[in-house]
Order: sequence, then structure tokens, then C-alpha cells
Amino acid sequence: MQLLSYFATIGLLAMPNLGEWARQVGLSVAAFFFVLGILVFVHEFGHYFVAKLCGVRVEVFSLGFGKRLWGLRRGETDYRISLLPLGGYVKMSGENPLEERTGDPGEFTSHPRWQRFLIAIAGPAMNIVLAIVVLTGVFMLHDEEYAFLSQPAVIGNVEPGSPAYNAGIKTGDRITRIQNLENPTWEQLIPEIVINPKQSLDVTVDRGGQIIRTTLVPQPVGPERVGDVGWAHDEPPSVGAIDADFPAAKAGIRTGDEIVTFNAKPVSSMAQFMELLQEAKSNPVRLGVRRDGKELSFTVVPLLADDGSGTGKTKYRIGFHPGFKMRVQKLPFREAWEKSLQRCKENATLIFRLVPRLIEGKNNIRQMSGPVGIMRESGRVASEGWPPLLEFLALLSISLAVLNVLPFPILDGGLMLMLLIEGVMRRDIKVEVKERLYQAAFVCLILFAAVITFFDVAKFHG
Repeated sequence: MQLLSYFATIGLLAMPNLGEWARQVGLSVAAFFFVLGILVFVHEFGHYFVAKLCGVRVEVFSLGFGKRLWGLRRGETDYRISLLPLGGYVKMSGENPLEERTGDPGEFTSHPRWQRFLIAIAGPAMNIVLAIVVLTGVFMLHDEEYAFLSQPAVIGNVEPGSPAYNAGIKTGDRITRIQNLENPTWEQLIPEIVINPKQSLDVTVDRGGQIIRTTLVPQPVGPERVGDVGWAHDEPPSVGAIDADFPAAKAGIRTGDEIVTFNAKPVSSMAQFMELLQEAKSNPVRLGVRRDGKELSFTVVPLLADDGSGTGKTKYRIGFHPGFKMRVQKLPFREAWEKSLQRCKENATLIFRLVPRLIEGKNNIRQMSGPVGIMRESGRVASEGWPPLLEFLALLSISLAVLNVLPFPILDGGLMLMLLIEGVMRRDIKVEVKERLYQAAFVCLILFAAVITFFDVAKFHG
């Protein structure tokens, strides 16, 4: 059937701690192939199952490409594991439009178009089913997310000179509308900003009962060139991981502490805290901290150090990584199922919106990730535990389903479109036309994969 191809390239970076580097690379590779293996198997099984159901002869079911390493034959099908574990395929008799037809009833093209359409759509459909089932299970066992995401979008801090600042947004404003989205939560608002760099967004805010309308233009930031407007949610900064030998650790600040004041000035967000820290430079500062309901005070001297972005830039730090309040719960089946459906719908909609914007040039191709980016992200989420890894697998499964139904030759969507056209025409498209389409599509796909891989590797270097 249609191929799920991945072209993997690993960039070797010089790191001072070779053991830690090797552990992280090993985790990333293992997590990547775990995720990839499940996605490929489920997708190809969908094609295989419906093909067998319709009476189409399946010659090969392979995990991987290239030389056959191991396998077994059952009936008419060779179930195999192949040399290159970067995808998989199902080969059916007479599937290739360039093959000569014999009229054998077991051939793919001997079956009515509606059956061939079902076989084509079965792969993406199975990826959707996988995503819904996995997310439902995760939400039932360990539904964990940042607490602020489900809250109304109340601005906790605005960075001076940022797009939000220039648009007149102020601390305490509540976003009541952005484009056509009414009363968004932070979970709904963030994607609107991220996917719209350099695009004008109509925004309405509620400032103490006064309704103000303005326009925001997110600026592209980071290696992915995603949109950012320079605001932060309303939540006092919490201490996550602490760097040893930095001022925070030496002063006695601990993970889980909540910083409520900076030189007696209330602090409402991590962004505000970092601004105050840069203003203080290397001067001693007094931090008011809340720990287990008790108010404590610490004096620290900021240290000019690498900002951790990988670009060599420096900033004043006291040596801790931000931590945010988490909401952990176990949802009953019905609520977990409904939340799973909603999450899949939101992510599918986001991808359908992003693809045409990429074609129009409104978004940067760096916002997409290929195998290298997926491998890196797989390792990151795997280091956080099984629930994040399974949730990542589910959302990647939705992405795979959506991309595969796009009407592009070689993809499942391309085959479905051809079948629909042939159904309307009541005759087959000429073999010569199909041959040219597949050749052109293959070249485009290879070039696209090469470009995505290039930018994925470039992201490693900032």
C-alpha cells in the first residue's frame, strides 16, 4: 500500500558529558523506534485487514524496507521484518497501476472502486482510532497538564517593546476574543499565536469592565520561527529544577518554592521575574518565597551565565528552571473519551489549518518536524515518563492520519482522489498519466523530506 517513509539523520554534537549525551541519544533512538513501530504497524494493519476482508491478495506485510531479515509465510502473505526500520508497507497483488492486469479476482484493481477506497482510507482511520484509544487510557490513568492551560487568558506580564506591549495590552487584561475565538483559555490561545507569525490578529480585551479592541502581530522566534507576542499568564513563578553551584542553591531555595516578591515588589509571572533579574544585574536582591504555606526570605546575587538557548548568549540567572502548577487527575471513562475526542479534533484542525498556510508562505517550514525532530522530541517526552510519551504517540498518530489523507499522489489521499475522479468519469485514468503523476510526486516527496531533515538538523545547532 502507500509507504510510510522516514529518512533519519542524527547530528553528533560535541558535549562535555559523553555519558549523559550517550544516554540521551540512546533514549531518543529507543523512544523514536517505539513510537514509529507502533504507528507504522497500526497504519499498515488497517490496509491489510480491510484488504483481506475484501478478498484482495496481500503478498507482503513488512515492518521496514529493503532486504528481508526475518519473517514467516502464512498462506499467501509473507510477514517480514526488513533491514531499514524506518517505516513499513503492505504489498497487494496488482496494486501498482503500472503492473499488467491479469484479471485475477485477488488483484487490487479487480475489485470495485468503493472497496479500493475503503482499503486506502483504512490506514489513516486506524491511526485515528489508535490516538483516541491511547488518549482515553492516558486520561483515565494519569491526566496531567499545566493548571493554567484551562484557565481564562488573563495577562500576568507584558514584556516592554514586545508586540503585545506595542498593541497596548497591559497586565491584568483578559483576552475575550482573538480572531473568531471567543473567551479563549490559554490552551486555545497559545496555538493561535504560535501559528500566526507576522500575521495581524484582531484582539479584544476586558480591562476592568472596559472593552478594548486592538491588533497584534506575533513575531517569529526560536529555531522553529513560531509566533510570539511577549506576554505571559498570571501565575507567580515556581522553582523547578535547581542548578548546583548557582546562587539559588547556595541560598537554600528549593524545588517547589513559589517566588512572590522581588525586592518587596509583587511578582506575577516568570517573565516579570526574569525582567527584574536583568534590571538588577549583579546587585544583591531580596526574594520573598512561599514554601508549604510559610513566607520565607532569601538574598541572592544574580550571576551572568549562558542562557541555555544553545546560541552562546548570556543573561543574569540565579540558577533554577521554571516550574508550573500541575493538575493531575484520573478521569472516568466517559469524560476521558470525550476529552480524547476533543483533543484529537483540535490537533487535526490545527494541522489542516497549518498546511495551506505553509503553501501560501504565511508560515515557515521550520515549524514542521521530520524524523530528526520527532526523534529528539521522543527522547524529551520519554524522559518525563510513560504518560507524556503515550500522549505524544497519540498526537503524532493524528498528524500521520491527517497528512496521509491529503490529496497528493503516493499518499493514501492521492489514491482516494484518483478513485473518486475515476468514479465520476466512469473509466480509469490512463496508465501513462498515473505514471507521470507518481514519478513527479515521488521526486517532490524526496525533496520535501530532504528540506525538512536539513532544518531538523539545523535546529540542533540553534
